[in-house]
Amino acid sequence: MILSHDQIAEELKKGNIQITPNIDPSQISGASIDLRLGNIFRTYKKLIEPIPVINSTDYRNFSEEKIAETILLHPQETILGITMERIKLPGNISAWIEGRSRFARLGLLIHISAGFIQPGVNNQQVLEMTNLGPNTLELHAGERICQLVFQRMEGNSFYQGRFVDQTRP
Repeated sequence: MILSHDQIAEELKKGNIQITPNIDPSQISGASIDLRLGNIFRTYKKLIEPIPVINSTDYRNFSEEKIAETILLHPQETILGITMERIKLPGNISAWIEGRSRFARLGLLIHISAGFIQPGVNNQQVLEMTNLGPNTLELHAGERICQLVFQRMEGNSFYQGRFVDQTRP
C-alpha cells in the first residue's frame, strides 16, 4: 500500500518516518515527499582502461568528490549527488526514490537503477544523476530534485547493507 499525503503526515508526526533537517509541509504532495539536492557530488574520472564490474570494485576509486552549490551535468554524463535530507524509516515502511517530471522533461534521470529504499534505513540517499538530454544542465543545491514514495510492508525488516550509514555520495 502506498501512503497518501495524510498518512505520510501522520507517520512524520508520530516519528515513525523521520526526516532531518525537518521538511516544510509544502514538500508533501498527494502521495510523496520532495527531497532537496545536497551540495556534495562525485564526478567520474575519464579513464582509458575499463572498470571491472565485480563485487569488490569501489566507485570511489574512479571518481572525485566535489562540494559545490551548483554543478554542470553535460549530455550523456553521470554524476553522483546526495539528498540534503537524512531519512529514517521504521521496519515496516520502505520507499522508492523517483525523479520529478518537470526535470525529466529536460532529460534529467535521478537514479539509474537503485531506486528502492530498504525499510529501517537511516541515511541520506545517493542520487545517480544522468543527463539524457541534448543540453548541459545546471544543478543547484537546495532544489527539490526528487521525490520519495512510501510503501507499507507486511512484516518488518531492517537494512544492514553496504551503505547503511551513507552521508556522502
